[in-house]
Amino acid sequence: MKKNFSEFKDFIKGKKVGVLGIGISNIPLIHFLVKLGANVTAFDKKTYSMLGRVATDFEKSGVKLILGEEYLNDLTGFHVIFKTPSMRIDNPALLKAKQEGTYITSEMEEFIKYCPAKTYGVTGSDGKTTTTTIIYNILKKEGYKTWVGGNIGTPLFSNIEEITKEDKVVLELSSFQLMTMTVSTDIAIVTNLSPNHLDIHKDIEEYIDSKKNIYKYQRAGDLLILNKDNALTYALRNEAKGEVMYFSTNEKLEEGAYFKNDTLFIMNEQVCNLEEIKLKGMHNVQNLLTAFCATQGDVSVASMRYVATNFNGVSHRDEFVREVDGVKYYNNSIASTPTRAIASLKAYGKPVILIAGGYDKKLPFEPLAQEAYSNIKTLILVGATKYKIKEVFDSVIKEKKICMKIVIAENFSEAILAAKMAASPGDIVTLSPACASFDMFENFEVRGNKYKEIVMSL
Repeated sequence: MKKNFSEFKDFIKGKKVGVLGIGISNIPLIHFLVKLGANVTAFDKKTYSMLGRVATDFEKSGVKLILGEEYLNDLTGFHVIFKTPSMRIDNPALLKAKQEGTYITSEMEEFIKYCPAKTYGVTGSDGKTTTTTIIYNILKKEGYKTWVGGNIGTPLFSNIEEITKEDKVVLELSSFQLMTMTVSTDIAIVTNLSPNHLDIHKDIEEYIDSKKNIYKYQRAGDLLILNKDNALTYALRNEAKGEVMYFSTNEKLEEGAYFKNDTLFIMNEQVCNLEEIKLKGMHNVQNLLTAFCATQGDVSVASMRYVATNFNGVSHRDEFVREVDGVKYYNNSIASTPTRAIASLKAYGKPVILIAGGYDKKLPFEPLAQEAYSNIKTLILVGATKYKIKEVFDSVIKEKKICMKIVIAENFSEAILAAKMAASPGDIVTLSPACASFDMFENFEVRGNKYKEIVMSL
């Protein structure tokens, strides 16, 4: 039984509350907590001048600010602390606060706990944003008032009083958001699992354990959706608390969604043919099948079909930028892991000119070289991992006795110009970095936008 939000309002009023991180999701949260009568202190590594008007507005509304490099020095004396998703729960400052009896939570955890609407949670290593967006569009097409949040959309907790029992809420949830969760969504989806974020997580086991929280606290009658083709994901079925449904591109399923004879099915009913879909690649077929499983109890096949045959995709995900001198340029900046880059490269149907490299998430690049070498015509490497990636490709080139040109670029602009120099009419150039962006850019979106800006100026 879901909790009534009036309980939270009674609980938070007059409490001394700390909010760690003054970012996109926490700014509306802080204003909302003030409105509910909490005494709020906001913490951030940024300085007052860096925050600018945000800091001024908070001070006007009575929010105390603790800023700068030493912002986590003292978290004592708080009743409640809302942490930013990327902060580990075993941070010494948080551990000390917890020992003192502080209730430590997050904006998303409290939202799921009190949200009156049916919630659809999407996690996994790849395909989360596209799957979340497809589910959102299918529900919307069916006529539901639908909200989207978590890693995408807008922060929802501050809007919780506007959401009704009849609405639908779709959430993209990262391992960081799930790591401390003690509550699960009504429908939980795990798209796939492969090593990721090992720069933050201690190991692959901790990473997978964090993902499990999306269904760990479900009840009988709730639904868990798993990728039957992915061994790590399929293994989770034994821990399900409610019902389980699968999707597969390899085998026919009596219950669930599957792909056979170039056709997508849900519960043995045909939805659409492969040639009707605008999204490229089998990874996007999987994303569609996942969305069909998630929505099958709430929508018509007609709504599924409409979205499947009209949805063009999300920015920075195999996004067509432009054609220059007969060469097509694609932006896949979201491909921040080797597995995601591999799926994208296989979707083009011919060897491409690949721009890769970036921040080191401590992931192995051997799979990229071993599985995708035949999909790459020329490899342009840039960023902190360029020599690490070159080493594994050199090894595969030697082993397979293949010919592949590798170019090392000193900066991002140079990488794109090198790709242009290597391309001939009919070629495809794609930015599928297989790495995060943090060595050169604030996030993958900034990286993708910079790529598009340079390509548009060629």
